Amino acid sequence: MGNTANKIGPWALLGTVPVLAYWLTFPSAPEPHTPRAFSGVQVGDTAHEQATAHAEEIHQPAKIKVIRLDASDPLGREVVAGCGTCHTTREPNLRTASADRLDQFHVGMQFSHGNLRCYACHDPQRPQDLRRADGTRVAVADAMDLCSQCHGPEAEAYRHGAHGGMNGAWDLEFGARYRNHCIDCHDPHVPQYPKMIVTFKPLDRFLVPKHEDHDTP
Repeated sequence: MGNTANKIGPWALLGTVPVLAYWLTFPSAPEPHTPRAFSGVQVGDTAHEQATAHAEEIHQPAKIKVIRLDASDPLGREVVAGCGTCHTTREPNLRTASADRLDQFHVGMQFSHGNLRCYACHDPQRPQDLRRADGTRVAVADAMDLCSQCHGPEAEAYRHGAHGGMNGAWDLEFGARYRNHCIDCHDPHVPQYPKMIVTFKPLDRFLVPKHEDHDTP
């Protein structure tokens, strides 16, 4: 019996080698990970990722709160004024349907934004605020929320980083991110982006041979 055990023992030990090698090569699969929403992007939901996630800052253009006047101060500097500076001195005219009917404020302004009127977006009672289609008041600092109620596809693309442009880190775990505001690129009163002529053809690295570049006609 003892001699039989001595003969089988080494072979049994050798049989465990393939099992051990497989375990080292193919470790068990990690637990599935569900991302969470954070400032319009997808980041991790572990305690470490939450602690290290940086902020996403959206630029707030000065023109969203003030208007530039066709005047200058005694030192030759540009003069700006808040909306309430003038609009609180006159009752709102809810019948104003086009820029052509402006006779005191914003005379000569271009307006082409669908079939909207001034007070479709501006709050007539609080000129420093905006309002949604349902009448909900929106602060000018949150103007992008107002834009998104009609421009849904663009807002969704913006949240995923495919619209609007950005600087900084793509993954907030590694650094902060800085985004453009809607009106950094679009005039809110004439939002259609102007047509442009591409100055050079796009380069597809999978289709263009390595020796060709953008200068190739």
